Amino acid sequence: MNPSTVNRRLPLVWLALHRRRRMLLSLLFGMVVFEALIVVIAGTIPPGDLFGGGRTPPGAFKAFSGSNGDVSIASYPGLLGAGLTHPFWIALQLTVIGSLGAAAVAADVESGTIELLMTRPVSRRRLLAERTGALVAASVLLNAAATLTLALGVAASAPLREAVPEGAVFTAGLLGCALAFCLTGPVLAVSAVSRRRAHVVGAAVAFGAVGFALNFVALAWSPARPLRYLSPFHYYAPGDVLGHGGVPWAAFGVLLGVGLLGLVAAFRLLERRDLAV
Repeated sequence: MNPSTVNRRLPLVWLALHRRRRMLLSLLFGMVVFEALIVVIAGTIPPGDLFGGGRTPPGAFKAFSGSNGDVSIASYPGLLGAGLTHPFWIALQLTVIGSLGAAAVAADVESGTIELLMTRPVSRRRLLAERTGALVAASVLLNAAATLTLALGVAASAPLREAVPEGAVFTAGLLGCALAFCLTGPVLAVSAVSRRRAHVVGAAVAFGAVGFALNFVALAWSPARPLRYLSPFHYYAPGDVLGHGGVPWAAFGVLLGVGLLGLVAAFRLLERRDLAV
């Protein structure tokens, strides 16, 4: 298919990506460099040596390795999993979600261009659908950059190949896409009702930061353990995938289900909203 034909069919997708191309390129570069650093550390320094000569880190550190089970951060899968749950990784994900989520609706309302946009032959559903497509595409690219960097690093290191099951890195990458979609749905719902882009960016940061903190507290403090089910990071466990392989279908279902519910809410809220107010 001719690229120009695609551009004409999905103009809002390409426009949203084009406007933020420098930001996206910077985030992709940062993600590749960061994951490459994690691979270099994992391949050159035994993980146990990073944590006091083999001492077992506290159970709460499972949150930093993306594990709900027995995968310690002081292991090759745990250290690679830390590269997929590190605050830097989370920050890059939330930057994409917050920026493109705010641009979906709230930014146009704030700038006053939404009424002009609605005078064109573009329905509200198409507006939100194409801008959602741009956000999802950007999130997939970011996770693909992280996944391919780790995959190449694992393939080039014999100790990592022995410790990480074949295909586990790609499964962890898909789980990362599911987490991004889980956060995307609610953020778009906020964008559909908000008049300020700052509110949407704040919501993205809150969903991500609070979710991670809740999972950490649940792992660190046994009375709060039931609260872990409320955090998306309980279902996003790349360390467990890298350590044991397999496909966590239930976790995929929860993350995609929450994202889909948020997306449906965004469409319904936008349809009912008075954009002139």
